[in-house]
Amino acid sequence: MRDDLQGLEISRKELQKLTNLPVKDELIIITNPLKNLSQEFITKVQGSEGVTVAFIGFSAFVFCYLIFDVIVKIFANWLTTPSWILLIVLGLWVGGATQIILYVLWKNRIKFVKRNMTSSLQILLNDVDRYNSVIKAIDINDQIEEAGNSEVTIQERETIVEALKLTRADLIRALKTERILRENQSFILKNTELFVNNLATLTAMQVTEQATEHGRLLNEALQIALDVQHEMKRLQSQR
Repeated sequence: MRDDLQGLEISRKELQKLTNLPVKDELIIITNPLKNLSQEFITKVQGSEGVTVAFIGFSAFVFCYLIFDVIVKIFANWLTTPSWILLIVLGLWVGGATQIILYVLWKNRIKFVKRNMTSSLQILLNDVDRYNSVIKAIDINDQIEEAGNSEVTIQERETIVEALKLTRADLIRALKTERILRENQSFILKNTELFVNNLATLTAMQVTEQATEHGRLLNEALQIALDVQHEMKRLQSQR
């Protein structure tokens, strides 16, 4: 990825921090880290220090096995099953139990997000996906160009990147605003008149300054506030 695209993408970690919700959360599959570790180990073994890495890895495995064998002989000497079989069975059991726990935690996080999801937040999350897709498309196009296909050069690339930076700032501001309104729903519901008055003030400011950049930002804030107010009224009617 070229330098001007670095840091533009809104990552899942940043999105979770902005929303204070585990949005876009993915289920952790314990076999994936093991695959990555195995691939990294194989890569190092094939490198210049392969013999050293292989020796250290084998020694660590033998050391762990010997410790496990001693523990079995001390605390479970009545078992007739070879310790290496017990180690495999224990590994599978621990792995399975860990995966089940990770799945339950993941489902709980998903349910928590659904309970706190608002229409405004859903729209903003969709906008973030579209924004990140544009960056991904530009990055892929850059890679194709760097492979020798100069005819795919993006025209006005600098202008597009600058527009993406502005869009990123708008999305972050909107996500922060949505979080503030969402996390203060109970207060807003108890002070409906104050909230309506604030909306009226925002609307008046929008009309008088709609031709300015400041007015455009106010319009965005107003739209988010209106969406959240509609969502809160819908939630209130369900109680």
